[in-house]
Amino acid sequence: MTDQPGRPDGRLSHQLRPVRIVPGYAPNAEGSALIEIGKTRVLCAATVEREVPPWLRNSTPPQGWITAEYAMLPRATPARTRRERGATLGGRTQEIQRLIGRSLRAAVDLTLLGPHTILLDCDVLQADGGTRTAAITGAYVALYQALQWMEREGRLPRWPMRWAVAAVSVGIVDGTPRVDLCYAEDALAEVDLNVVLNEQGRFIELQGTAEGAPFAQSRLEEMLRLARQGLAELFRAQQEALGLA
Repeated sequence: MTDQPGRPDGRLSHQLRPVRIVPGYAPNAEGSALIEIGKTRVLCAATVEREVPPWLRNSTPPQGWITAEYAMLPRATPARTRRERGATLGGRTQEIQRLIGRSLRAAVDLTLLGPHTILLDCDVLQADGGTRTAAITGAYVALYQALQWMEREGRLPRWPMRWAVAAVSVGIVDGTPRVDLCYAEDALAEVDLNVVLNEQGRFIELQGTAEGAPFAQSRLEEMLRLARQGLAELFRAQQEALGLA
């Protein structure tokens, strides 16, 4: 695979957009981060609640829970998007919320959380592609800070975080695999793939679709190589944001 210029923002196929993670952006939350990937901006905030869902109250062994809510501000997009409320959540929103929750639960030993739920609110301030993957990457930073808060408060028997988790989009546009698709590319993509990985290089989730013709395994392998390259950069950005680098 060779890099080819011609992306809307001038990047080569293996290049991410500029990444910036600002930790502690929402000071009232137990953990928070503003993540910017190109023009996409997502505010992630973690709230620690001393309760668990009803179906976990008598679990054996006892465990806590991590869940997520995702929303897009009406003017995060060029044209106003109708605000979703309560039971009117669309299928896309529910799918993304579940993806974020699954991805972050995979990072933590839930049996060490005790009777606590950590709620991750991911609000898209500006959307230009890759909002769900940005939300996962930023929510990890918010979650890490929330666990640090719980540790300071004496609520954890020991550190429960297993590994870092991040996500990135890849796809095929004009016959060429590309990483971190902006909206203009995503709208034209022949293949769209979201990759969630832990820092050990193991897959947590893959979401992939051929928007047109089916694609070969060799193309999948090319996209996964690009995803791993991009995720290595995102893991570094997380570590720097948390002061762990």
